Amino acid sequence: MSDEEHHFESKADAGASKTYPQQAGTIRKNGYIVIKNRPCKVVEVSTSKTGKHGHAKCHFVGIDIFTGKKLEDIVPSSHNCDVPHVNRTDYQLIDISEDGFVSLLTESGGTKDDLRLPTDENLLAQIKDGFAEGKDLVVSVMSSMGEEQICALKDIGPK
Repeated sequence: MSDEEHHFESKADAGASKTYPQQAGTIRKNGYIVIKNRPCKVVEVSTSKTGKHGHAKCHFVGIDIFTGKKLEDIVPSSHNCDVPHVNRTDYQLIDISEDGFVSLLTESGGTKDDLRLPTDENLLAQIKDGFAEGKDLVVSVMSSMGEEQICALKDIGPK
């Protein structure tokens, strides 16, 4: 046994899991679901009738919220699916570095410097152009399952 004190890193989510279970039959269009370990927004749900021996099946078509890839899954409607916790947070844009990272101002007044510029060409151009013009920009950051990405942009006027 050691006499040393142990220091634990505390996280804001208090060790909560990245997903929660929800019955497949209750998941609707525009909801979220985990397909192949990726958080997805459900764009289509169809339910098949129960067969001779069994369960009704739900066919989900989802779009990965970070990569935009289309994924599909079929689950018995009585079974549980994983649903990701999806958070959206708005941050004010302070700076864009040469290596593609952004510096954002948090609610508490600190800075967040670990996010890259988005891969979406249209959004990327809007952010760079707006920043170059000296506009005050607020970016929406979507976070889910340990990943974060800039997903939207708001212009709150000139500086």
